[in-house]
Amino acid sequence: MVNRLCPDSPVPVLDESNHVDRPGGAGLAALFAVDQGFEVVLVTALADDAGGARLSTLLTAAGVQVYALPLPGSTPEKIRLRTRGRMLLRYDRGGPAGAPGEPTEAVLEVLAEAAAILVSDYGRGVARQPGLRSALAATRAPVVWDPHPRGPGAVPGVWLATPNETEARELSGTATSGPRLDVAARGAQGLRQRWRARAVAVTLGGEGALLCHAGETPLVVPAPTSADGDTCGAGDRFAAAATVALARGALVSEAVQHGVAEASRYVAGGGVAAAVPAPVAVTPPAPEVAVAVPVNGRGERIGVAAAGAVVTRVRAAGGTVVATGGCFDLLHAGHVATLEAARRLGDCLVVCLNSDVSVANLKGPDRPLVRQADRSRLLAALGCVDAVVVFDESTPHAALSWLRPDIWVKGGDYDTGGGDEPRLPEAELLHRWGGQTVVVPYLDGRSTTSMIDAARTTGRQPVGESR
Repeated sequence: MVNRLCPDSPVPVLDESNHVDRPGGAGLAALFAVDQGFEVVLVTALADDAGGARLSTLLTAAGVQVYALPLPGSTPEKIRLRTRGRMLLRYDRGGPAGAPGEPTEAVLEVLAEAAAILVSDYGRGVARQPGLRSALAATRAPVVWDPHPRGPGAVPGVWLATPNETEARELSGTATSGPRLDVAARGAQGLRQRWRARAVAVTLGGEGALLCHAGETPLVVPAPTSADGDTCGAGDRFAAAATVALARGALVSEAVQHGVAEASRYVAGGGVAAAVPAPVAVTPPAPEVAVAVPVNGRGERIGVAAAGAVVTRVRAAGGTVVATGGCFDLLHAGHVATLEAARRLGDCLVVCLNSDVSVANLKGPDRPLVRQADRSRLLAALGCVDAVVVFDESTPHAALSWLRPDIWVKGGDYDTGGGDEPRLPEAELLHRWGGQTVVVPYLDGRSTTSMIDAARTTGRQPVGESR
C-alpha cells in the first residue's frame, strides 16, 4: 500500500503486504489450456537459477508437463507492483536473452504427436530455434502463432496468427493512417501473405478481433460483453482458447469467436488474479528452513542458487550432472553408499531432498524424525554431495525438470535381474531431455524404517532386511 512519499526523493513508498508468483507468457497460456481439460506440454527454456526452479514448480503443480531447453543466463521475470488494485510500476529483470539449446528427440516427438500447437513468442529466442521451426513446419496439427515484434516470423502454413493491433502494424509495416478496422485489415492481409498463413486474427482489445482468411472481406468478431479490468494475459487467453477449439475440430472462424468470448469473460471476471489463483506469500516471508549453509569451507551448497551454480559450472566444462533423491531421514551407511556410487557416475551430484511436508505426506505425521534443515546440512557435509535442493511435492519431478540431470540415480530394492521389472517412474521424465535413469547397488540390512522400529521395540541397532 502507498500512503507516503520517500523523504529523500518525491516518489511513492510502496509497503509490501503480500506477493504472488505466477507463470507468465507461454507458461500462462499453458495454464489456460490445462483448464480446458487437455494434456498440455510446454516446450520452453529454463535457466539454472532460482527463477527457473520456481517456474518449473508452479507449472508442474498445475499439471503442465515441462520440456525444458537449456537457457544461458537468467530466467526472465516481470515484477508488477500494485496498490489498491492498480499497477504502480513494472520491473523487468533477467537481462538479454541467451540462445536456447537444441530440442531433444523427446521434444520433437511430442510436437509431432500434438493435437494442436500454440507458439507464444515473447522474443526470447525459443521460436527462432531451427530444430523447433522445422518440426512446426512439418506437423499436420493446427498451429497457432502468437507473434512478438522482437521474435521471428511465423513458419509457413500456420493455421492462425494472432497479433494485436500494435504488433500487426509493426510486423507488417502498415501505415497507421485511416480507419481502425482498415489499418487492422491491411496489417492482417500483409502478414498472411508474408507468412503464408491460412488466417490472421488481429485482436482489438475490448472491441473483439478482426479475422482475415480466404477472400478479401475480413470477418469482424465483436466482444460479447464490454468490461473494464485488468487485461494482462487477455491475449494469452485468446490464443489458448483458439488453439483448444482447433484441437477439437472447430473451423478457424469458430476458433476466433471462441477466443474472443473467452478473453472477454476473462477480463470481466477479474483477469489473471481470478483466473489463475495462486498461493499468497505474506511479507516478510518466512525464510526456507534449508537455507544456504557454508559447509567445511566448501561454500554454500544448499538451495536452488547453490545447485544452479554447480550445474552451470559443470555443464560449461562439458561435464556430467548426476542427481538422486529421497527423504534421508536418519542418514545411515546405506544412504552414504548410494550417494558415493552416484557421485562416481559424473562430475557433480545434486541431492533432491523431500521437505518435512513432503516426508509427512509420504510416510505419515510422525515423520520425519530429523527436520529438513539438519538433513540438508548432513547431506551437504558429505564429500560426495555437491548441492542439496529441498522440494515440497510428493515427487521430485518439478526439481528434475529444472535441473535436467544427465543421470538420475535410484538406490534401494529395485529389481535389476531381468526385463520384466516395471520402468522406473523417473525414466519417462529423464527422456524429455535425453537423460538416463540408473540403479546402483545398496547395502543390505540398512533401512531408516527398520532402524526406527528397532529403536522403538528393543532400543538396539537393527539387523535385517532393507527397505
